[in-house]
Amino acid sequence: MPPTTPVRRTLVALAASAALLGAAVPAVAAPHTAPAAQAGYGDSARLAYQKAVAVRVLKGVFEQGDTKVVDRFVRPDYIQHNPLAPDGAETLKNLATTVHQQLPDAQYRVQRVISEGDLVLVHSNVVMVPGTKGSAVFDIFRFQGGKIAEHWDVGQNVPDTTANGNDMFSTVSWPRASWPAPGFLTAYNKKLVVTAFDQLIVKKDLSALDRYWGPEYEQHNPNIANGVAGAKAGLGAYFKAVPQLRVEPKRVIAEGDLVAVHSNYIPAPGERGQAIVDLFRVVGGKIVEHWDVIQDVPATSANDNTMF
Repeated sequence: MPPTTPVRRTLVALAASAALLGAAVPAVAAPHTAPAAQAGYGDSARLAYQKAVAVRVLKGVFEQGDTKVVDRFVRPDYIQHNPLAPDGAETLKNLATTVHQQLPDAQYRVQRVISEGDLVLVHSNVVMVPGTKGSAVFDIFRFQGGKIAEHWDVGQNVPDTTANGNDMFSTVSWPRASWPAPGFLTAYNKKLVVTAFDQLIVKKDLSALDRYWGPEYEQHNPNIANGVAGAKAGLGAYFKAVPQLRVEPKRVIAEGDLVAVHSNYIPAPGERGQAIVDLFRVVGGKIVEHWDVIQDVPATSANDNTMF
């Protein structure tokens, strides 16, 4: 969902995201490929493979400075959408070595991973310097021929306090699991979120909150209060402040109870706006939880691909 304060992001955090940096702590990574995803063959096995590869590349590149993992799992013609990084696997390898040498204690704490089709979304807490709160980051990977072919990301500094008492990463709604629910729920939940997002965010219809959101709605945007009432107040004020707002959804990734929408929020004509990933959790046919990450689209980029 939209920002209510200007988004600032440190150069170090941007560089980390540009390199597809990050890692899952082993104890966290295991559940992402354990419950339903490993239970069968065909599509579920392919999705599990993609999630495992995404986490392995993040871990190898970021925590170990491992260039061999890039050779194995990233296409040489790798397309980059992070505005600080040029295209190509060689750039990723060089940056991996440099960042690992300069920040050997940095961590990419993977919180949840979902996959649909050829896309994988990874939600992480990137801590470049131990003892700091770091950044909230969403990485999106596109696979082609079993290898990573393309990457988008969005990052935001983690604040000291939040308006709702929730951090930007935990699961508060029940059941408190970080891995997605079974895949048979994906299609229904994706359709619900796409409809709800269009009515609430694209068309700015606040009454959609009464139709598609649960009253126990848990909010992880640090500037918006919990509950439907909190969302109405926060979004109502935002829509009023930017009456010319246009939101352009670019891609939707869903698995089980989790649905992510990657969008360009444009406050007024001629502005670059923000790149935003909204991640929703659906339980019992209602949206019960929301995480997001917000980044201003810069004026210049090291590649010609845009952030979208």
